Amino acid sequence: MTTTSSFRQILADKIMFVATIAAIILSVFQIWQGITAELSAPIFRPIHLSWVLVLVFLVKPLVHINKHPRLYLPARLIDITFAGLTIWAVLRVIQFDYDDIGFLLDGLSSADQLAGVIIIALLLEATRRTVGLVMVAIAVFFLGYALFGNILPDVVASKGFSVEEIIRFHIFSTNGVFGAPLAIAAGVVFIFVLFGAFLQVSGAGQFFIDGAFSVAGKYRGGPAKASVIASAALGSISGSAIANTVTTGALTIPMMKKLGYKPEQAAGIEAAASTGGQIMPPVMGAGAFVMAQFTGIPYSEILLVSIAPAILYFGCTLLYVHLMACKLGLQGMDTVEKLSVVLKQGWHFLVPLIFITTLLLMSYSPVLVGVAGCAAILTAAMCRKHSRLTFRVFLQGMKEGALLALPISVACATAGIVVGVVGQTGIGLQFTQFLIALSGGHLWSVLGLIAIAAVILGMGLPVTAAYIVLSIMAVPALTDLGLGLLTAHMIVFWLSQTSNVTPPIALAAFAGAGIANASPMKSAVQAFKLAQGFFLIPTMMAFSGLIYSGDNMSGFVFAIITTIGLILAFAGSIEGRLINPLSLIERVILFMLAGGIIFTDSWIRIVGVVIIAAIVLFNMRSQSSKLATSND
Repeated sequence: MTTTSSFRQILADKIMFVATIAAIILSVFQIWQGITAELSAPIFRPIHLSWVLVLVFLVKPLVHINKHPRLYLPARLIDITFAGLTIWAVLRVIQFDYDDIGFLLDGLSSADQLAGVIIIALLLEATRRTVGLVMVAIAVFFLGYALFGNILPDVVASKGFSVEEIIRFHIFSTNGVFGAPLAIAAGVVFIFVLFGAFLQVSGAGQFFIDGAFSVAGKYRGGPAKASVIASAALGSISGSAIANTVTTGALTIPMMKKLGYKPEQAAGIEAAASTGGQIMPPVMGAGAFVMAQFTGIPYSEILLVSIAPAILYFGCTLLYVHLMACKLGLQGMDTVEKLSVVLKQGWHFLVPLIFITTLLLMSYSPVLVGVAGCAAILTAAMCRKHSRLTFRVFLQGMKEGALLALPISVACATAGIVVGVVGQTGIGLQFTQFLIALSGGHLWSVLGLIAIAAVILGMGLPVTAAYIVLSIMAVPALTDLGLGLLTAHMIVFWLSQTSNVTPPIALAAFAGAGIANASPMKSAVQAFKLAQGFFLIPTMMAFSGLIYSGDNMSGFVFAIITTIGLILAFAGSIEGRLINPLSLIERVILFMLAGGIIFTDSWIRIVGVVIIAAIVLFNMRSQSSKLATSND
C-alpha cells in the first residue's frame, strides 16, 4: 500500500513538473508570437488552445489524489489520453488544406469531423474543470439550438444545421471556437496577464498596497479606504476580481476587522473594491479588449472614456466606506508609513505603468504594448537591488502568468461557440426584437432586463464570458433604442461585473468572506450595497452624456456633476447619514431626488442637484455647529 501511495505521489509530482515546463514554454511562445506575429490566425489560435487544454488536463486532474487516491491512477490515464487526443485533433486543424478539391466538393472528411467533435467535447470538459458547469450548459444549449432549431416554433426557429456544417463553421474556420473571443484571449489578454504576474512576483503589488495605506491609512476608516485605493491600483493587473480580493484582502481585511469593521463589512468592502479594478484604466479587465475587437473602436478611446466613470465608481465606494466608519465611530490608523518612504522604496514600479499607459494612448498595438510592459517591469525590477529578480523568480512569473490565463482562454473559446451560433443561425436579431417587445420599447425597462440577465449569467460565468454572451444578444437592443455603440457596450460591460457582488452567488464576496471568517451571504449583501455604482453609473451612461463622445464637453461635465449628486443622494438615503445622521424626511427627499435625476430632463436635474447640494451643506453646517458647541 505504501509503495502504491509513493508511486501516486511521484507520478503527481512528475506531471506537475511537466506542466510547469509546458506553462513556461507557453509564455515564451506567446511573447515570441506577440513580437513577430509569425503565425497566421488559423495556425496560432489552434496551437494556443491545444496548449491551454493540455495544461488544463495536467493541472486540473479529473480526480484529485487526496480525495480519491485509488481512482487517481486510472483518472490520470484518462487525463493523459485527453491531452493526446487534443494534440491529434488540433494537428488535423492546423494541417487542413482549405483548397483541397474534396473539401470544396464534399465538405469535411470523417476524420476531420471526428477531430472537430473531439475538440468541442474536450473544450467543454476543460471548461467544466476551470469555469464550471453553467458555461458548459450554455454552450451545449446553443449547439443544440444550431442542430435542432428547425423543429422549434417559428418565432425562434432556425434552419437546423448538420454536424458537418457546425464542425466546419466552429472548428475549420476563424469563427466559433477559434473566433474573436479566443483571438483576444490568446493575444493581448495573455500578455497582460503575464505582465500582471511579473508585477506580483517583483514586489510591485506590495508597493501599491503600502502606498494606499500611506495615502489613506491615517483617515477615518483608514484600512478600508486603503483597500479601495489598493484594489483600484491592482485590479486591472490581476485580471480577476476574485484574485484581487484574495491578494489585497489577505492584508486589508484583518486590519479592517482590527480597526472595528464587522467581518462581513470588511469582506464586502474588499469585494466591491476589487471588482471595481476590472473597470479601472489603464489596463481594464479582459472584456475591455474584447470590446475593442467587437466594436472596432481603438482601445485608447475605450481607455479614455472609462476614466471618469471608473473614478466615480471608486468615489462611490469610498463614500460608503466613510459613512460606515462614521456610523461605527471608527478612527484612522495610529501609525502609517510616510508616502515618501514608500515611494523611495518602490517608485521604479510606477515607470512600467506610465510607460504602457502612454503607449496605449498613442494607439500602439495592445499586444506589443503588453510585451513592452513585461520587458519594462523586468528592467525596472532589476535596476534596484532590493527588487532584483532571480532566475527562479522570473520562471515563477512565467509559470504563474500562463496558469492564470488558462480559465480566461478556455472561457473565451467556449464563449466563441455562443457567438458562432448566434452568427450562424441569426438568433441575435430575434432576441433583440423579443427584448424590445418585452420592455415595451422603453430604455429603462431594457436596462433593467439586461441587469437581471447579467446577474443570472454571472452566477456561473466569468465576467468576460458573461460580457461576451450578453453583448452579442443585448447590445443591438440598446442601439436600436438610440444609444451609441460604445455607450451600449460600456453599459453591458459594467453590468457584467455585478455578479461578483450580487447575492445569491457573489464569488468575490464569498472569497472575501473566507478571509474574514464571515457569513458569505451577509458579506454579499454588504458588497452589493457598496458596489451600487455598478448599477447607478451605467444608468447615467444611458440617460446622460457620461460617455464622452468628444463633441459636448459641457454635457459631459454636467453628467459628472449629476452622477455625483445621484451617488450622494442614493448613499444618504440608504445609509441614513452624510456628515451627520439624516432625518426620515431628508432621507425620503434624497431618495426621490435620486430617482428624479436618473430619468428627467436637464432643468429638473439642475434643480435636483441644487437641492442635494443644499442638504449636504446644511448637514455640514450642522456638524460645524456641533463641533463649536462641544468646544464651548
